[in-house]
Amino acid sequence: MRYLAIDYGLKRTGLAICDADETLASPLEVLTGQERLVERIADIIRAQKIEGIVVGLPLNMDDTEGSQAAKVRVFADQIARQTGLPVEFCDERLSSFGAEKKLQGLKITRKKKKKHLDAIAAAEFLQVFIDEKQKK
Repeated sequence: MRYLAIDYGLKRTGLAICDADETLASPLEVLTGQERLVERIADIIRAQKIEGIVVGLPLNMDDTEGSQAAKVRVFADQIARQTGLPVEFCDERLSSFGAEKKLQGLKITRKKKKKHLDAIAAAEFLQVFIDEKQKK
């Protein structure tokens, strides 16, 4: 099953996909802004032949959900209604940290790092999701 991972943000939203065998997650792109965000993602879902969606859920370190998690849940509901696809959630707390580590040491500017960070973070939690799914 091909999944699209979404690292939702108010300024930038990172997207990542996995292969049909659910073995490897790869960064796809970063969308900026909120204008027509759900429609733009729905277009990508159709173009990439996505069958399921994984949305990063920003939990607090004590496993509770804060205001940002509530916004993510509202967004995920909009995506589910727009596409008719199943939406699952994955803890994304450490995905940005992992993405930063992957970019560390590369000779690129902070601005270029920011441009790719959210898609890499989405790939981080999508990989965790598909790895956990394979174990079951």
